[in-house]
Amino acid sequence: MKILMLSWEYPPRVVGGIARVVHDLSHKLNQDGHDVTVVTYRDGNVPYIEDDNGVMVYRVDNFMISSNNFIDWIMQLNFNMIAKTGEIISEKGNFDVIHAHDWLTAYAGKTLKTAYNIPLVSTIHATEAGRNSGIHSDMQKYINDTEWMLTYESSEVIVNSNYMRNELQRLFGLPYEKINIIPNGVNLNMYNGIEKDYDFRRKYAMDNEKIILFMGRLVYEKGIQTLISAMPKILANYHDSKLLIAGKGGMIDELKNQVNSLGLGNKVYFTGYLGSKDVQKMYKCADVAVFPSTYEPFGIVALEAMLSGTPVVVSDIGGLNEIVDHGINGMKSYAGNPNSLADSILSLLFDPKLCDTVSKNAVQKVKAEYNWSKISEDTHFAYEKAIAETVANRQAKQIAQEEAQKQFKKSNDITNLLSFKKTRQAFA
Repeated sequence: MKILMLSWEYPPRVVGGIARVVHDLSHKLNQDGHDVTVVTYRDGNVPYIEDDNGVMVYRVDNFMISSNNFIDWIMQLNFNMIAKTGEIISEKGNFDVIHAHDWLTAYAGKTLKTAYNIPLVSTIHATEAGRNSGIHSDMQKYINDTEWMLTYESSEVIVNSNYMRNELQRLFGLPYEKINIIPNGVNLNMYNGIEKDYDFRRKYAMDNEKIILFMGRLVYEKGIQTLISAMPKILANYHDSKLLIAGKGGMIDELKNQVNSLGLGNKVYFTGYLGSKDVQKMYKCADVAVFPSTYEPFGIVALEAMLSGTPVVVSDIGGLNEIVDHGINGMKSYAGNPNSLADSILSLLFDPKLCDTVSKNAVQKVKAEYNWSKISEDTHFAYEKAIAETVANRQAKQIAQEEAQKQFKKSNDITNLLSFKKTRQAFA
């Protein structure tokens, strides 16, 4: 099967979780014998065309003219994605299916579907309404409407959790049978050869300090503000602990001000953005990994932490709520509640046996349920359904056209016969 992936991020450009999902899924589909092409945005000095271990990656620049806003920037990117895909099709032939990831590639997906008669499948990784607890501005409404349009135009829609399926049904009224629940996965070999590096650890904490780790984008819905608010209670009960916040994002100044206002400057450290190797080392060094999101469709970072053997604490919301079973393979807390979050973290800090139990169970669950082999098979099945639906629609359309032509011919025959009779009577 020839598959076209459309994504605004792909490694080494990593904005959120989409880049890793598209990368890992594309490579597993390629290993399964499919021909996978990715069209994405070119960021930095990476090559325009790259054979990434069998996956062909085509990167496009945006327009040289400046865009007025982010919406215009995305629209310009979609124009260039369409043009590049047209060149690829002219050179290598048509694709069997298009897989568009989120609203950021919606217009490219819709246009290519219509222009080349290719089935369209989309993955909605998150919604604008979910990220913002509703729609509050014209830009948010535009994005929300674009998400609806993408799901409407797609033959099949993929989401990564039951939570997201319910959200799409509520927001867009999608038919139940059109939504496929296929979770994200992790590379099960990502920690091979990675051991606890004490020299690396000492860059961030003293040997006697327990590391509480947050890894992710510094945005409101990730709930870092709740974790910082939980630190006074944690430190009051377990002084030898330190919070490391790894990542970048628009809230960094606000979060640093919150830390300073609470007098936690020596107990909270912002590492900044970490490369993939440092991320792996950090998970191995951490004592507890915390993901206190207020909105989380899935939570791939939690899977990465679980696979590393680090015990996790998550909020009881979205996909995180479905991944973690409290006290079995991790701990839960009430979303947005610092006291609840502190209690769950402290229960792990004070109980090494609990840490060992939940960590072992977490590793087993990730390997059993979130491996890319199963995810690739399920995604391929969604592609086959989309192709079958498109073929059926084509046949139905052809039959309808043939029937219309027959009716038209029959109508003309009757009209001609009546006209002939009238003419003969006139000359009789």
